[in-house]
Amino acid sequence: MVAVPGSHTGWTFLTNHARVLAAIADNPNIRIRDIAAHCRLTERAVQRIISDLEQDGYLSHTREGRTNTYRVEPDKVLRHPAEAGLTVAALLSLLVRDETDRIVRDETDRTGGPGDRPASLTATGGTSQ
Repeated sequence: MVAVPGSHTGWTFLTNHARVLAAIADNPNIRIRDIAAHCRLTERAVQRIISDLEQDGYLSHTREGRTNTYRVEPDKVLRHPAEAGLTVAALLSLLVRDETDRIVRDETDRTGGPGDRPASLTATGGTSQ
């Protein structure tokens, strides 16, 4: 089961569609119930979002017994004109950590070391190049 984040009020940087897509990219066999819990959405809302993503070609799935296996289309370009040319893969690279990175970061976070802040951020909050 996926860890459920704490509650939140107010605005956020990501849409529910981005959150669902990132959860699926992180685990292609994730259950709708677990996506809903992780993203703090209803199961019905997750189903609608998955339907939207499939309808527009960002996501597909295959049924294997009682399990869905999802496939994210990494080369698909994001919809908004402000993100012209930005791909799903580029977005997900910011949102999804591979398992090795997650283990290292979790260990570092527990000890209060460098994992507390992404290396790509400078002291002023900008990005380093």
